[in-house]
Amino acid sequence: MTSGGTSSAYEARYGWDRRTSLFVVMAAVLSTFVAVADATPFLRWPGAVLFGGAGLLMAYGAMSRKVAFRVDGTGVLLGGYPARYSATTAHAPWQDITAVVLWQQHTAAGLRWVGVARRPDAARLPGPGQGDRAQAVMRAMAPEVPADVALASRAVTGWRLDHAALTAAVHRFAPDVPVVGG
Repeated sequence: MTSGGTSSAYEARYGWDRRTSLFVVMAAVLSTFVAVADATPFLRWPGAVLFGGAGLLMAYGAMSRKVAFRVDGTGVLLGGYPARYSATTAHAPWQDITAVVLWQQHTAAGLRWVGVARRPDAARLPGPGQGDRAQAVMRAMAPEVPADVALASRAVTGWRLDHAALTAAVHRFAPDVPVVGG
């Protein structure tokens, strides 16, 4: 959370968390294993590059310290994915937001998400993956969450969510907007 008295925003930045650290370590181990494995170069090097590249991409995201999620007087910033930050960042103004939604995708890893529910007549958020096809995919991946909410959400991975600070900021800037889920 940034400082600045009662007008301070809630902001979470990408960094190292347990999931990111584990992913980077596992990618390094798998990359090394594949590189030294007794296999043909046709299998060895693509595997090493794939695992190594994935680990480097995750490490880059953690070290970027870009804004992952922000609540301020203008609304909610859904930070983009670090490798394509500008193209995947979206801002939802308070006049379009009906709720801030915390939800969990039911997977083996139990991935947590935070997003916004918006007025039905609100313009689509900018960026890729906001069309009808994306909504169909999200209905299949997270059927318990409305597709428009899922598309206006960010996974809480590579950064930490402070539920109490988030709730306080939402109530400070938009007292009529509830924070639902948990």
